[in-house]
Formats: sequence, C-alpha cells, structure tokens
Amino acid sequence: MATEDPFVRLRQICLALPEAIPKPFGGHTTPGFRVRDKFFAMGADGDGRVSVWCKAPPGAQEVLVGAEPERFFAPPYVANNGWVGVRLDIPTDWDVVADLVRDSYRMTAPKRLARLLE
Repeated sequence: MATEDPFVRLRQICLALPEAIPKPFGGHTTPGFRVRDKFFAMGADGDGRVSVWCKAPPGAQEVLVGAEPERFFAPPYVANNGWVGVRLDIPTDWDVVADLVRDSYRMTAPKRLARLLE
C-alpha cells in the first residue's frame, strides 16, 4: 500500500483556511501557503527531511524542539523569527500539524479573517 504524500495532506489543511492560497517561494517546488500574500506555512524537503515550517507563538519553538527534537526543529532562515519546523517524513500527528498551521495562520492573517476560525 502506497503512503500518502504528506504535502497533499498539508495542502488540505492549509486550503481549508479562509482566503489561503498555494504559492511557492521563489523557484522552490515545495508548497507554500499564503494569506494576503504573506506566508503562514511552507513545505520543505531540501535538507533530506520532508517538513512544514510555520510561525509559532513566542516561546513555542523552544518548548517544542526541547520536548521532541526528533519531530520539531528550528528551520534555517526563519528560526530567528520564531518559526518551527515539523517533520512529516516520520509518523505524524496531523492534529498537531493542523493546530500549528492554524496558529500560524492566525498570526499572519488580517484580524477579520483570523476571527473566522473562532
């Protein structure tokens, strides 16, 4: 039995959010998801692991990476802005991924759109 492409599942989660659109970053081929042309989630696979990067509330990156470094990591380029990486190439708790993506969306979307998730 073939395993599901994790980026397909990620796409379903992201595009369920109001006004979210798929738009990769630059020449990248992995999916990127934006609201009002601002990224809230980016797929990544260039470092040998399939993952999603998303914004996280202050302090969350340290807590998640400290608790489960095999699952969570500080992604290059955006870690200093509090983003967190979540590996998708290992057994994945998709409820956790969806919660993190929604949090990132809330931090990125205009308040009117973010309130639609409440």
